[in-house]
Amino acid sequence: MRNIAFIFILSLIISCNSNDKRPIMGETEYQQHLNANFKDATTSPLKKKDLKNFKGLDFFPVDSTFIVVSKFTKIENSPIFKMPTNTGREPFYKEYGVLNFTIKGEDFQLTLYQDQDETLDEKFKDDLFLPFTDKTSGNETYGAGRYINLKTTDINNDGTFLLNFNNSYNPYCAYNEKFSCPLTPRKNHLDMEIKAGVKNFKK
Repeated sequence: MRNIAFIFILSLIISCNSNDKRPIMGETEYQQHLNANFKDATTSPLKKKDLKNFKGLDFFPVDSTFIVVSKFTKIENSPIFKMPTNTGREPFYKEYGVLNFTIKGEDFQLTLYQDQDETLDEKFKDDLFLPFTDKTSGNETYGAGRYINLKTTDINNDGTFLLNFNNSYNPYCAYNEKFSCPLTPRKNHLDMEIKAGVKNFKK
């Protein structure tokens, strides 16, 4: 009887603990991964007071309209320059290439950047940085723009990139002013509402 009672009590404890663990929110694997990072105090950019009440980031509904095949053109011998940030920090970047694509019958171009410090690290040497603003910036989305992470290894054999705006996210300074974030260059403004990816953070 003691064994049965012990097993019963143990099962109740496990059941209660599992009920306390809320499932990670997100419509896609990417959204779930992002929410998991924000929920984890060791990786989250959120302030303690915001982390305490965090349930999940606010995303636009996933829309295949904003998943486009873009034509990549490499920029040869691009000069290294200091990228402005929201703080006094000026990291070194260079223009890596341009992406040309069409959304809803309109043609657009965005410039890809490469952080020169990251090229010295084997883990990040293939990383590319794509900041952009659009007509939702400052209203439904963060005013200074959003980012998309890409890699040089994402370039297809035919010289194309798959560009998924549903995977766009806010810079960390949108959640906490202690972070230093590159400002989106004016040339990377899209004259269209990109209703995809992360929305503005409501504190």
